[in-house]
Amino acid sequence: MKKNSEIQQKTMRNEGIKVTSPLLPDLNEFTELLKDIWNRKWITNNGQYHQQLEQALAEYLKVPFVSLFTNGTLPLLTALQALNITGEIITTPYSFVATTHSIWWNGCQPVFVDVEEETCGIDPDKIEAAITPRTTAIMPVHCYGHPVKMNRIQEIADRHGLKVIYDAAHAFGVEIDGESVLNAGNMSTLSFHATKVYNTLEGGALIVHDAETKRQIDYLKNFGFAGETEVVAPGINSKVDEVRAAYGLLNLKQVNTAIARRKKVAERYREALREVPGIRFFDDMPNVRHNYSYFPIFVDAKKYGMTRDQLYFRMQESGIYGRRYFYPLISTFSPYRNLKSANPQNLQVATRLADEVICLPMHHELSDSDVLKVIEVISEM
Repeated sequence: MKKNSEIQQKTMRNEGIKVTSPLLPDLNEFTELLKDIWNRKWITNNGQYHQQLEQALAEYLKVPFVSLFTNGTLPLLTALQALNITGEIITTPYSFVATTHSIWWNGCQPVFVDVEEETCGIDPDKIEAAITPRTTAIMPVHCYGHPVKMNRIQEIADRHGLKVIYDAAHAFGVEIDGESVLNAGNMSTLSFHATKVYNTLEGGALIVHDAETKRQIDYLKNFGFAGETEVVAPGINSKVDEVRAAYGLLNLKQVNTAIARRKKVAERYREALREVPGIRFFDDMPNVRHNYSYFPIFVDAKKYGMTRDQLYFRMQESGIYGRRYFYPLISTFSPYRNLKSANPQNLQVATRLADEVICLPMHHELSDSDVLKVIEVISEM
């Protein structure tokens, strides 16, 4: 216990090789935009930079409409409200808790189904068996930015009259055959948290397909106001201020360079770790433009010679701070563990993956020596 405590204290001091590092705009450029915001004295409420960022993101992401939010959880909450979702929502236990929390906050019940080993995304073969008369929607996650089987999911949804809301927090810029994965389903959500490939410090977005839905979403994120004296829905306040919008505009100019650097890191990891017994990782999917948001490895203790946790803490002893992401499963947390669908026997793949995963350091600032040190520590067995 003492050793783990010492490791955690070192982590708090930001020593060593971190699992992520935020993409930051040029400070001088940002300062100039801040001066402009100060001069305009328009800080929030659909200002100039807010409007510019929504348009710029729609063009970059190849989607019809983007509605900005103050974080990545509020778009999930708002999507469910906008689509009037009730009852049961089929989702994955292998995700960040915000996915399931958004279901709970809307008074709905999450129904967990297992995931596929090849993507860590929801298994379409398990969805249909989980549908009941109370099921109204499916909420898949593009885990680590790897697209789930969207065509299969949509076929099931259409056959049963279900809505599909994608938690695409990891899928910024991800495309299949040149088409954005964000165009799938009824809506998709993004997170622009500081740990993501693209960030606005804190932030998020909701991707919608038509102007009328965009208008409805914009009402909902501004207390439901449709004008100075008219409230059309019980909305919330999740508007983005001009400071973060300006920050986001500058980051958008450099995100492609950051993704290219991440790709090189991923290629080095793959080349060096491919022959290490007991270490598995994802290769690029055919015809997919990846964003390299994460580099998870999965540790087979019998073949590797130590457990995931043993490797995880050995990495920390060497100053390498990975992340057991996603561990534990959402279905094991106290608000959800008593659900019938949370039974580990029904979630065997997800349970195993959660016990095997470590996300290695992955960001645009990793040096060659950083990457080499990570590789050496993992390859020492």
